[in-house]
Amino acid sequence: MPASTDGHYRNHCPHCLWSRHVDVKPGDRSSDCESLMEPTGLVDKGGKGWQIVHRCTVCGQRQPNRVVREGASPDDLDLLLNLRWL
Repeated sequence: MPASTDGHYRNHCPHCLWSRHVDVKPGDRSSDCESLMEPTGLVDKGGKGWQIVHRCTVCGQRQPNRVVREGASPDDLDLLLNLRWL
């Protein structure tokens, strides 16, 4: 996916918010799992802003991912607001 306007790359779909389990540590792309990750909630990480918490549907690993709120393809705000705050 192309970088968002702040230069970060998103690893989830902006339309459904689901992701794929590709990281062991954020950004390392070293996971062999590659299963779907369900968006389970939102957290506010201060300087990093809102993050979607994803849970792997196979191994259960949880991972926060930045929300993209601006630019050509922002995350679906209605779906974001339907997630529970953690």
